[in-house]
Amino acid sequence: MTREAQRLGWTVTHFNRGKSAADGVAGVETLIGDRKGQLEALKGRRWDVMIDDTGYIPKFVKESAALLAPSVGYGLYISSISAYASFAKPNDEDSPTGKLEDIDTEEVTETSYGPMKALCEQYSMAAFRGRMSVVRPGYIVGPLDRSDRFTYWPVRAARGGEMLAPGTPEDPIQIIDVRDLAAWMMKLVEGRTVGYFNAVTAPGACTMGGLIEASQAAAPKSGTRVTWVPEDFLAAHWKAEELDLPPWSPMKGDEAGASLTSTTRAQKTGLRTRPLAQTVRDTLDWFRTLPPERQAKLRAGLDPAKEAATLAEWHRAGTQG
Repeated sequence: MTREAQRLGWTVTHFNRGKSAADGVAGVETLIGDRKGQLEALKGRRWDVMIDDTGYIPKFVKESAALLAPSVGYGLYISSISAYASFAKPNDEDSPTGKLEDIDTEEVTETSYGPMKALCEQYSMAAFRGRMSVVRPGYIVGPLDRSDRFTYWPVRAARGGEMLAPGTPEDPIQIIDVRDLAAWMMKLVEGRTVGYFNAVTAPGACTMGGLIEASQAAAPKSGTRVTWVPEDFLAAHWKAEELDLPPWSPMKGDEAGASLTSTTRAQKTGLRTRPLAQTVRDTLDWFRTLPPERQAKLRAGLDPAKEAATLAEWHRAGTQG
């Protein structure tokens, strides 16, 4: 986001705790503080735009938004697709969001994170009174993504051997390349656009099969062989948490609509997404620049032993069947 803003000629100020440096970003003023009660560095200053890309604890987001709103012309809060109350059906921006039982909680769990982001949205919008956009991204992917959730797939394809792919090639997925997200959000900023917006690829534009094919193409010499293992088989042999293989999600039950979120509103305001294959190639190229010890320890994806054991069970089941 900072790089895109600077490219467009904006002067950027960061507010953070000073514990980590921005990746290769120069020419940025840094104010040191903590949104948990240490906001003094923000007082007495004025800015054209405020972008909150880290807030998830409602009471602290409320406090910082209330402080900044009188001295900032326009605000943009980066929320999450997780803010929606349910994914059993496809969501659009008017779908219900999650409700938080304890509005003062600071505990982030699998069930509280989405409602916490939803309440942060409400507090931010209330403070800026018609001078704000709320953006709800899905899986943010591409170069510099340290989560490895998306990165796992091209890295795994490059490793070679037999590769497990979950579900079917037709299963839809939704992602957003961080570069496309930043470029579009700056359009919102420069147009002072107001409202709520989902930020992912269009429903059906990307599939799990497309991701696997692009991952193989990014490492053509690996000789990777792909075996598709149906969701029902995985559910019968894995724990529930092991079915978490972003950006894929089961296409039934509570997750049936998770990868079919509407993006019509964002597209009308200029969101454009690059080809999936480009994101895959660029992500793998970036990952290969990391130190060897970092490349050796993926932070997400299937454990190699688990993958091999599951494939063996799947082949045995096919032989016995």
